[in-house]
Amino acid sequence: MGHKLQNPIIPGFYPDPSICRVGEDFYLACSSFELSPAVPIFHSKDLAHWEQLGYAIGPENGFKMDKGSMVGGVMAPTLRYHNGLFYMLNANFADRGNYIVTAENPAGPWSMPHYLDDVPGIDASIFFDRDGKCYIMGTGDVWDNGAGQMERGIWLAEYDIENFRMAGQPYTIFNSALRGGSAPEAPHLYHIGDYYYLMIAEGGTEHYHAVMVARSKELFAFYEGCPANPVMTHRQMGFKAPILNVGHADFVELPDSSWYAVMLASRLIDGKCKNLGRETFICPVVWERDWPLFSPETGRVEWSYDAPASLPWTEYPAEASFDDFDDPKLALYWNTWGIPKDGVITVSDSCAKLRCIRQALADELEPMFGVEKRDDKYVSALLRRQRAMHVTATCAMRFAPKGSESAGMAVVQAMNHQYHLERAVSDGKQVLRLVLCTAEYPCPPYFPGFTSQTTRKTVAEAAWSDAEVVLQIEMDGEDFTIRYGHSREALTTLCVADGSLINPEKVGCMAGTTVGMFASGNGTDSDNTACFDWFELTES
Repeated sequence: MGHKLQNPIIPGFYPDPSICRVGEDFYLACSSFELSPAVPIFHSKDLAHWEQLGYAIGPENGFKMDKGSMVGGVMAPTLRYHNGLFYMLNANFADRGNYIVTAENPAGPWSMPHYLDDVPGIDASIFFDRDGKCYIMGTGDVWDNGAGQMERGIWLAEYDIENFRMAGQPYTIFNSALRGGSAPEAPHLYHIGDYYYLMIAEGGTEHYHAVMVARSKELFAFYEGCPANPVMTHRQMGFKAPILNVGHADFVELPDSSWYAVMLASRLIDGKCKNLGRETFICPVVWERDWPLFSPETGRVEWSYDAPASLPWTEYPAEASFDDFDDPKLALYWNTWGIPKDGVITVSDSCAKLRCIRQALADELEPMFGVEKRDDKYVSALLRRQRAMHVTATCAMRFAPKGSESAGMAVVQAMNHQYHLERAVSDGKQVLRLVLCTAEYPCPPYFPGFTSQTTRKTVAEAAWSDAEVVLQIEMDGEDFTIRYGHSREALTTLCVADGSLINPEKVGCMAGTTVGMFASGNGTDSDNTACFDWFELTES
């Protein structure tokens, strides 16, 4: 048997992939939403195995991020390489919008952000033509439908990449592949053969997501839609298909002149939930009659493909499952939610120490826009992405709660859907408990009129007065088994919880599940600290 590309090639909450090749190396960037550091950068030699090199943006190069609903923040990057420099263009909805950072080495360091205050719309992208000229594109209400209304479409303009400013007026090159198609976005432009090809996402990033392609022999023209559009989607496969929400693609050409496309998609769990969010998938592409044909023979994203024989099979060490916090520098898989102030989270004495600050993991949700800017939108938490359908998270904690304080382990989905396995004080007694947090809301937080109401419910509770405890959450599909005890070898089951309660259809798949450690004063600032001796996340 030959080598295989196994989908997803990057499992877990790594959506909106953008890929580029430099010589024999492939580099890929993904969205990170409200997690920090932001925009993880991956490297591969064979398209099958990927190692994380670092992040394109973090506190050290001016990154600003707010903890909110988990569906805001940083999304839809474009990663490109030109004349010895990597460019990552992105929008940060917690800051000034569109920006570009650059690096000679994709592992970093990356530059301070060049803010694109003159670039309107979302999902902006850059394109370097064969003559070296740079162009920028984005979305907006730019297409005149002839009835006096401007509808959503894609615009293109010449761009001065040396000075990071527009060098020409935006020109509308496309509207949508389908008449009245919703959410045309995520444009990428390529010059292949005699044509310029525009690839966009359409239909929204949930079930009706799709990849659309258009072309033109002239750069500034209204592009011709592919007669086969959508060129890739799974929306016709129903709501029970094991791979759903396919869209938001980017092309890459191999040294042997073959082609592939990376895209986001979601795996369905227990036939109803998308816990892992939007992950990075891949499929081969061939060209017929000057149009791309995705996943030849089947027309759908498969679980595996033959690996390109022209690429060297190159494996990397697996992401570590166990962390004893001996190194004061956190591993790349750890993220914070928002950017905590200094002293909130520290790693010393072989411990991750989380202070019980006022902010809670499930503070009431706010609209993404139209609220005052504050510097307290962060929590005391360290989170890792869930990357498989069956994982077990275990940690050892030392913590003695007082008053309203709590600390422990949390499973975090978007929109205040969370489980907290926490040490706390309940009715004056020291307890260990599982708390379910859910929220009701009429629309997403980026729509006008957003309001929400968060509910907290204790699912199970047991007396526990010792400062030291081992906590464990086993997530097998939607069956969450909750355990605790004095050691990993002597755990007691607290309860079996329903994971679908924090992964309902209304949460969607914008973000994926994260799991990790947290501490909070739940409305009251405290100097009390939860110390985590180790944390382990295993997959099976």
